[in-house]
Amino acid sequence: MALSGCGGEEGPSSARTPAEGEADASQVVVTLSKEAEPAAGFDPLYAWGDGEHVHEPLIQSTLFTTDAEMRFVNDLATSYEMSEDGLTWTFHIRDDVRFTDGEPLTASDVAFTVNGIIANEAAEADLTMVDAAEAPDATTCVLHLNKPYNAILYTLAVVGIVPEHAYGPDYGEHPIGSGRYLLAQWDRGQQVILEANPDYYGEAPRMKRVVVLFMDETASLAAAKAGEVDLAYTAATYASEVPEGFSLMNAKSVDSRGISLPTQPADSTPKVVEDDMAYAVGNAVTSDVAVRRAMNLALDREAAVSAVLNGYGDATYSVSQGMPWISPDMECAYDVEEAKRLLDEAGWIAGDGAPERRAKDGVPLEVTLWYTAGDSVRQALATHFARQMAEVGIQVEVSGASFEDIYLHQYADPVLWGWGSNSPSEYYNLYYSSGWGNFPCYENATLDAYMDEALAQPTVGDSYALWQDSQWDGSEGVCPKGAATWVWICNIDHLYFKRDGLEVAPQKPHPHGHGWSVLNNVDQWEWS
Repeated sequence: MALSGCGGEEGPSSARTPAEGEADASQVVVTLSKEAEPAAGFDPLYAWGDGEHVHEPLIQSTLFTTDAEMRFVNDLATSYEMSEDGLTWTFHIRDDVRFTDGEPLTASDVAFTVNGIIANEAAEADLTMVDAAEAPDATTCVLHLNKPYNAILYTLAVVGIVPEHAYGPDYGEHPIGSGRYLLAQWDRGQQVILEANPDYYGEAPRMKRVVVLFMDETASLAAAKAGEVDLAYTAATYASEVPEGFSLMNAKSVDSRGISLPTQPADSTPKVVEDDMAYAVGNAVTSDVAVRRAMNLALDREAAVSAVLNGYGDATYSVSQGMPWISPDMECAYDVEEAKRLLDEAGWIAGDGAPERRAKDGVPLEVTLWYTAGDSVRQALATHFARQMAEVGIQVEVSGASFEDIYLHQYADPVLWGWGSNSPSEYYNLYYSSGWGNFPCYENATLDAYMDEALAQPTVGDSYALWQDSQWDGSEGVCPKGAATWVWICNIDHLYFKRDGLEVAPQKPHPHGHGWSVLNNVDQWEWS
C-alpha cells in the first residue's frame, strides 16, 4: 500500500477511509511524528511506553492505568499495599489473563519485567529505586525498594508486562503481549498497524484496527488535506490550515518549555557524569539569584503564548503545571519595574546611563541561551525571551545547536528544554540535588528532605503538601521568589486535524512529546 502526494514522501497507507466504505468503520488512520517511532521496537525493557513519549503501551498490559483525572485504575493488579517503611510493595495479580500465544500471565512475568528493566542499562523507565522483584506465587509480586518512592506507581502505570517464556533479542520487533491490541505489521520508518486482541480480558476495543503513519509536520498536513488519514498531528503554525471535512482538536498538555538557570559561580568544579565525561559548571551571571528572580519577573508568559503559539497553550510557572503537587507560589507576576529594581539593588548597574549595558564588577549582564536547532517553536520562544530580557538590561544571545552540542553547555549556560509528565517524579528529577535533570546544579538539603518525605508517604495524595513545601515553605524554596532555578514559559497544546465523524474519547493531559499519548484510549474511539 503506497502513499504519495505528502510533501514528496513515499510510504504505506491504510486502505479506504471510514467515509468511503462501511468496511472501514472500525479502523482509524493516525499520523504521529517521526520521533514517535520506537527506535528499539515495542519492548518495555527499553523505552516502549516510557521514555521521551510516555504513554500506555497498548500491546502489553500494565499493573494499572490512570484515568482522565489521573486517578489510578486497576488493570493487571487487583490490589496493592506498601509496607510501613515504604520499602516493600506487594501487588496482587488477576489470574484470568493470557498472552496472545495462549500462555497465562502470572506474577512471575511481572517480576521478570521489573528485574529486566533494572538490569538493562539502556532502559528508559526509571526503576533505580527498586533492588529486586520476586513472585512468591502466581498471583503475588513483591518489589523491594532501596528507598521509599510512592511515585513508582506512575511509572508502573506505563510499564508493559512481557512474557518471561517468550522474551528474547527480537522481542521489540515481534512483541507478544496481553493488551488491547497486537502488532499486525511494522514497516520501519513508515507505519505500524495494530489489530484488536480477540482474547483481551477487558472490554473489547471498539476500534478494531489502528494504522499509525510516521511523518513530519508538512507531510502530516498534506495527508490530511488529501483525505488519506483520520487524525493528523500538527503544530500551532499550521492551526489555521484546517482541511475540508476536518476540525482542529486541541489536547491540553503538561508539555512544558522552560529555561534552566545555572546557580553555581563560573568555573566551578567540573561535574563528572557517566563515562567519566566532565562538563563545565557555573555561570558568572545566573549564579546571582537576583538575576534569576529578575528573569522570572521580566517574562510576559501570556505574550509568549499569544505571539509564538497563536494562543494554543498556557502560561506556565512550573513543570507539571496544574498537577496537584504544584504550589501556587511557583507563579509570579509580570513586573518589569520590580525586575529592574532587583538588578539595581544587586549591583547590576547600567553603564553611561544605558540600561542595555548593565554590568557588575566588570562582568557584563550577558548570557547565551541554547535551544535545539530545527525546532521552530523553541527558536521563537528563545527569541521572545531575549527580546523581553533586553527591556530590563539583560542581554541574551540565542544559539541553536544539536543536543550533542547543547549537552556540553547544560551546566554552564541557560538552556531551553522541553519537559512534562503526569508524575511528580519529573519535578523530583529536575529539582532534587542529585536529580539527573538538575541542570542548575542547585543543592539544598532542606528542600531535598521535603521531597524524600513526600515520596515516603503512604499514598501519593498524602505527599502533595510536602512537594509544595519544597517549592516554598515560607522562607525558602525553588520558586521565583526563592532560588528561582528555572524560568518556565508555557505549556504547548497538542493539536490534531480530526476527520468529521470521528469520536475521540476524552483525553487526559498529554505529557511531553507529540507522541503516542493521544492513542491511550484509542480502543474507546468510534465513528458516528
